[in-house]
Amino acid sequence: MRADQRARRDAFLSRIGARPVVMGVLNVTPDSFSDGGLFQATETAAARARQMASEGADIVDIGAESTRPGAVAVSAVEELARLAPVLTALAESGIPISVDTTKADVAAPAIALGAILVNDVWGLQRDPAMAETVAATGAALVIMHNRLEKDRDLDIVADIRRSFDRSLALAAEADIPAERIILDPGIGFAKSSRQNIEVIRRLGELKDYGRPILVGVSRKKFLGRAIGGGTEGELIGTVAAALAAAAAGASLFRVHDVAAHVAALKVFHAIQGIARA
Repeated sequence: MRADQRARRDAFLSRIGARPVVMGVLNVTPDSFSDGGLFQATETAAARARQMASEGADIVDIGAESTRPGAVAVSAVEELARLAPVLTALAESGIPISVDTTKADVAAPAIALGAILVNDVWGLQRDPAMAETVAATGAALVIMHNRLEKDRDLDIVADIRRSFDRSLALAAEADIPAERIILDPGIGFAKSSRQNIEVIRRLGELKDYGRPILVGVSRKKFLGRAIGGGTEGELIGTVAAALAAAAAGASLFRVHDVAAHVAALKVFHAIQGIARA
């Protein structure tokens, strides 16, 4: 990792805890659940990243393989072919970039092209080379909880803890510094609607790991069910869930609608600051 990337990485990490941190979602895929196909052209994707940064996103998370249920897997070669032109177009922008991938063969070249963080939805447990790659590059890391399938009878927070314990052990074995790790309980990934809500309510039970907690509730289907409309894209539901997560202990928020969340979280932070005074 170059010196300028290290500076962006450290500046990004230093914001966490001082105020709510917003991660903008940018999918350069044809099939992601919300914005698939909208940003496949390099120029369009780069413009969207710049727009999110101008709206207050602290980092832009770029994914080139859909992780929605039933999505078709793509090779590392195809994933990188989608990703590399966008990273190249943003190379001189100074925007902190995260790469949303489970593949070490994608993460390493993405970091070489300027990314400062790896967002792994399988928490180092899918690709055996990922932990060493993150360590060698110096990237920050999001460890997310995931499952192969839902189990509605599961104590979901206990399962998240077991998964985090495995992932953190892999990170420690690879000598990834703990201060570069962020934890994500994986809202919407192999969880029932009830479990998604339960995880948000019980986020405080994960604070003993001593690592920042990221939540990604943006446009998830369980929000539509909760408001009785069946529409996961309802912005008000997403913002409400994000604020509930903030109250429960989340520090970072992965969102599609950056401006609305930046504004809502500023108000939340101001009220919390007055409450503590």
